[in-house]
Order: sequence, then C-alpha cells, then structure tokens
Amino acid sequence: MKEATEVSVVIPAYNEAGAIGECLESLLATLGEAPFSHEVIVVDDGSTDGTAEQVREVEGVKLLEHKRNRGYGAALKTGIRQAQGEIIVIADADGTYPVERIPDLVAGMEQCDMVVGARTGKHVRVPLERRPAKWLLTRLASYLVEADIPDLNSGLRAFRRSDVMRLFGILPSGFSFTTTITLAMMSSGMTVGFIPINYHERTGRSKIRPIRDTYNFIVLIVRTIAYFNPLKVFLPAAAAVLGIGVIKTIYDAVAFADIYDTDVLLLVGGLLLGAIGMLADIVAHTRSLGPG
Repeated sequence: MKEATEVSVVIPAYNEAGAIGECLESLLATLGEAPFSHEVIVVDDGSTDGTAEQVREVEGVKLLEHKRNRGYGAALKTGIRQAQGEIIVIADADGTYPVERIPDLVAGMEQCDMVVGARTGKHVRVPLERRPAKWLLTRLASYLVEADIPDLNSGLRAFRRSDVMRLFGILPSGFSFTTTITLAMMSSGMTVGFIPINYHERTGRSKIRPIRDTYNFIVLIVRTIAYFNPLKVFLPAAAAVLGIGVIKTIYDAVAFADIYDTDVLLLVGGLLLGAIGMLADIVAHTRSLGPG
C-alpha cells in the first residue's frame, strides 16, 4: 500500500529557467533526508523562457502548467488544489529562500496553524529600494492585528491545506497572496509562528513593482483587516473625524460666535463612521459564527 503523503511542497514559477534547476536539486536533497513523506509540485505560470522544460528534467517533481501567466497567488492555488499532503509548504523558484529550513517549518506545525520563515536571519539580501516600503507595510499590519509581525509576506511558509482552502475566496491571485493569508490567520485568532531564516540574492529579475505594489499592499492590508476586524479600521477614523469636528466647532463658536455647516458635517461624519464600524463588526462576528 502506498504511503500517504504528509507534506506537499508547492513552488510557483514564472520565467525562472536560470534558477529553478538548482533550487529543485537542493530541495530534493533536503526532503530526501526529512522524516516525513512528501511530494514536490511546481506550477509553471505561463513561462516563456523554458522553465517548464527545466522542471521536466528533474525526477521526482510534479509539473502543472498554466497556458498563460495568471499570477503568483493563482499558481499557488492551482498547486494547493492538486496537493495530496495536509501540510503545505510554499517556496519560491528563484533560489532566494533556504529550502533546507523546510523540515524546521514542518516541525513547527505541531504547535502552530502556520509557520513563516521570517527574513530576519544574519544574511538577508533585501534590495535597498524595497526596505522602506517593507518596513512601513509591516508596521501598519502589526498595528492593525495588534501583534508583532517579523515578516509580513515571506514566500517560505507552512500551513494546513484544510485551513487555506477555507480562505480561497479572499486570497488574491497576485503577489499579495502571502500578505493576505498572514493577516487573515492572525486576525482570525489562529496561531502563526515565525522562525528566522536567511534570504539570498535572487537569480534573475524581480517581478515586484515597488511604487504600484506598495500602494496595492496598503489597500490590501486595510481591506483585509476591515474584513476580519472592522472596528480596528473604522474606530480610529471615526475618532479622528469626530475629534477634528469637536475642535473646529469649539473654535468657531468661541472665535466667531457661530457654528458652520462644515462643523456639523464633521461631527455627523465621525458618528456615521463609528456606526458603520459597529455594524460591520456585527456582520463580521455573525459570519465567523457560521450557520446554525
């Protein structure tokens, strides 16, 4: 009888012909000594540089192919749907992540719902131009979930297939897949562990667009937190608008002996934001309880 697969390693790849061969060899060597049964799935996301051909030359790897480029998250979803293991590990094909740490991630799953390889080790090669945006996004996310997040969007992590399948409806098809699953699990009260890892210089060209992607990530963070914990977003906004309204109303009443339309609009706007937040929070809690 064939042994059941315990761990499925899913690797999305888009135009990574220059790195994926070496990455897979290192991965298979690591898994060959691991104390669990496994499978390796590579999802070629419409590559045009021969990535799929490189994967076919490596024995012991299952190749799935998208006819066109659909995005990082879409590739991960395809691999996860086809995975046989309950524990899913995701990694990149560009050689940046230390795949030799995968057994440590899997071991950590005994105490956690998800284990993330946080790029906080001694040797981390994050491009200088991406560091300010990464710091800002991490601080914003940590504030909104009220917990420290050492690495918001690391692409090396382990989680349970059953957990992530329940979140498929809100997980995007782009690079923000990892950010969303981090926020979703932490906002839902699930246990997320972080282990420090090194991060190597990538082979090939990065697909990240710093300005556009930073803006999209900020919108994503706020939207995801609003989905799970609306009060964390609406109450600070309501308090700010209401506070400005109170200050302006008092000033106008003292300085000009009058109250203006803008004073009323600010006060009402602050109260409305608070009310919307309360209603959204009720909907969120009702949704989390489920039917029955």
